[in-house]
Amino acid sequence: MGPRQLGALLEAHADPEGAWASVVAGRAAADPAVASVLGRNPSARAARWAVQARTVEPHELLARHRAAGVTLLTPWHPAWPARLVDDPEPPAMLCTRGDPAALAGPACAMVGTRSCSGEGRRIAHDIGRDLADAGVAVVSGLALGIDGAAHRGALTAGPGAGGTVGVVAGGVDVTYPPSHAALFDDVAAAGALVSEAPLGTPPERWRFPARNRIIAALADVVVVVESHDRGGSMHTVDAAIERGRTVGAVPGPVRSPASAGTNALLADQALVVRDAQDVLVALGLGHAALIRSAAGAPRSGPAPEGADAAVLEAVGFAPTTTDDVVAAAGVGLAALTSLHRLTAAGLVDPGPGTWSRRGDPGR
Repeated sequence: MGPRQLGALLEAHADPEGAWASVVAGRAAADPAVASVLGRNPSARAARWAVQARTVEPHELLARHRAAGVTLLTPWHPAWPARLVDDPEPPAMLCTRGDPAALAGPACAMVGTRSCSGEGRRIAHDIGRDLADAGVAVVSGLALGIDGAAHRGALTAGPGAGGTVGVVAGGVDVTYPPSHAALFDDVAAAGALVSEAPLGTPPERWRFPARNRIIAALADVVVVVESHDRGGSMHTVDAAIERGRTVGAVPGPVRSPASAGTNALLADQALVVRDAQDVLVALGLGHAALIRSAAGAPRSGPAPEGADAAVLEAVGFAPTTTDDVVAAAGVGLAALTSLHRLTAAGLVDPGPGTWSRRGDPGR
């Protein structure tokens, strides 16, 4: 059962117990909304689910997770990440090893190719370290290459650091790749290891794109360090854009296939990321934050220019969706970066999937 199917099933019932009862009884496809995401033969799919469900005792499964030190976060849990409340495709649950509080503060996702260059690995490590030192959680997927380097960088940060969050495709007890067993444990000890899959779930291929949407959803900014023009990093970028997250990229050699994707993002006006400071500014934690007053109201300062001015003009005094802002501003991905700069400057207020301009509309 994939995340879309589970989400539809939960929405179709008043509570999780009712959803489970319908699966066990083989009636999961009775609701049209659920049947619509079950493929060509919903009844056959529901029948297979029923056979599998009858071999599971939910309370025993819950006890096994607790015994393994796993916290099950759901939308009803007080530690459920606020970023997921209005997500277009939220996980139904997050199995969490470590401290759920690691999901609550400012966060930057760092992603990239497994076959990265030595320089890309060093850049990911250094940005990850500096962001964590600044109190920003580094979110990534614990893969080889850029992911692992970003996590390791965050783990070298000093006391009071933002920590790191690893989002995995399989169960949090299934180490993949196997060579990252120690890194899994270190991430769980310094931050959190999360998955929407229960314990023992193998990291099947289809689960990786689904995992990537959670990486994007748990971050305020998504940075691609090195990436080919196709692959998992670009899936994460697509998920970030859908959620209105700022997308950044590290410039790379123009003839390097490993930088083809990042350079293409920059050509489409993604945020240029040279170091952690560029990310902190986008988060409103760097120099740009200084132009906001203590009360949070906009202060007099340089008027927005270029893409920022176009985006500010596109934001209404009434809540305006991200899609409408991007379409009206006409500056591509740069609109997402501008929105966060304007927020840091106290000119725009973010809402659940919307943005509102501050000030008096009559002036």
